[in-house]
Amino acid sequence: MASARLDYVAPWWTYWLHNFPHFNFLFQSVDNTFSPEEASYQQSLIFLACAGAVGLVVSLLVLAGYLVRLCCCRRNLDEETKRPDTCCVTWVAVITGLIICSAVGVGFYGNSQTNDGVYQLTYSLYNANHTLGSINNLVSGSRNNFENGLKQHLGRLDEIFSARTDYLQALRFMQLMVNNVVRELTALPDINKTKADLAAIADQTAFIEYYRWLTYLLLLILDLVICLAMCLAIAKQSRCLLVTIMGFAFLSLILSWASLGTGTATAVGTSDFCVFPDKFIVNQTKDFLSADVAHYYLFCSPTLPNPFQQSLTVCQRSLTTMQIQIQGLLQYSAPIFPTAQRDLLGIQRLLNSTEFSLHQLTALLDCRGIHKDYLDALMGVCYDGVEGLLYLSLFSLLAACSLSAMLCVIFRLWTLMGSREKEYNDIDEEDPFNPEARRLSYNPRRSNTHSFCSYISSLGSQTSLHPPPQSTSNLTLPPPEYMNQSMLFGETPRYENVSLIGRGSPPPSYSPSMRTTYLSMTDAQIRHFGGEFQV
Repeated sequence: MASARLDYVAPWWTYWLHNFPHFNFLFQSVDNTFSPEEASYQQSLIFLACAGAVGLVVSLLVLAGYLVRLCCCRRNLDEETKRPDTCCVTWVAVITGLIICSAVGVGFYGNSQTNDGVYQLTYSLYNANHTLGSINNLVSGSRNNFENGLKQHLGRLDEIFSARTDYLQALRFMQLMVNNVVRELTALPDINKTKADLAAIADQTAFIEYYRWLTYLLLLILDLVICLAMCLAIAKQSRCLLVTIMGFAFLSLILSWASLGTGTATAVGTSDFCVFPDKFIVNQTKDFLSADVAHYYLFCSPTLPNPFQQSLTVCQRSLTTMQIQIQGLLQYSAPIFPTAQRDLLGIQRLLNSTEFSLHQLTALLDCRGIHKDYLDALMGVCYDGVEGLLYLSLFSLLAACSLSAMLCVIFRLWTLMGSREKEYNDIDEEDPFNPEARRLSYNPRRSNTHSFCSYISSLGSQTSLHPPPQSTSNLTLPPPEYMNQSMLFGETPRYENVSLIGRGSPPPSYSPSMRTTYLSMTDAQIRHFGGEFQV
């Protein structure tokens, strides 16, 4: 049997997955032989699937710890940092997005590979099912022809040839051949059970594969949308968009860890089957197929005898003998008994059709056709299928880790946006450079406020008010500080002859003559205009 295994060699990754430790719920080691009916083996696969749940718990704990750290550090932020550095956060978001996009590419390839492998499996199962159905139809059709049609013709011929003992002896011999053919056809294994099993397996596998493929496709698209939305959220600085991304990221994180556990358990279970597929199939078909028949189709070795060869040979010899007998009766009895010719020709047609069916049955029962379908199914499952599951597991792992990092980035962006809003709200309302303060500084209801311009106008209307002569000290007064600041940006100081109070502008710089006039106000004038212009 060792030479027969040259047709199929399990890939190395199936042996690697087959050697994974198998433990039940009590942490006891379990045999890694593929036996899905046993509860201990089922527990070992569920135990492997729980690895995804463990990863999800670890991710949630890491996210919770990072969130607690952000909340604690936010209270101790340096108040002197007005604009926190977001370069690190941006780079982490970019790298995370690139990793997710790469993982999505791996996931698309793995999803396609798995789908191709399962499609090859279902195609081989349907093809083998069609072959078994054809065998069943040929066997049942040939048996019905002999049991019903041929026996009716022999019964009528027995009445016609009742006066000729030599012809009756030929009919008895033909009846013996008919019984031999019927017995050998009945001895063939009943493959209706196998046909029904293959059809059910193919239908169920195709149904599960369609929804598996669709689920992974939606998960891959969801991860891509999350990456694009994350880029938009960083550019727009939108909290609403961040909340939406956070919800979908948590959903994708849960699905990624769940798919990792499910994919790992499926890959390990399939690898257990791929390492020793023949043993499992022989055990499953032992109730309706003998071991020699199962081995004949599973190995299809020239050293293995054909279990149907003896029955087919007996049928072929019986048909040949019956053909010779019918030819003799047609030659010698037809001139004597013309009414017997119709039944003899009917028997000849039945023998010809049965012989043709027997040739077809011999070709279909040959191991090469079904064995090819068996190898194609193994190649599809164990090569493309398991390889695709490994790529999907890699995608799930990368996506889960990257989504965890993206959620950390979202938490950090939320705190940075909150700190910026807080810094904007902490601006001094009395700051003249604050736009809000300049807007509030002007109140149109304050109509009784005397501006410096009104004072200048009053100077022109009151002839009794004359400014005192300027003293030397007044002429040599140094320019004020705001004039010195304006001189830094030009050769001469910048003066404004019109007051800007009420216009929401920075503090004005007045000319020396206006300042001298202001400083020369008498006490009566100050009492008249109030203390608004006291320096």
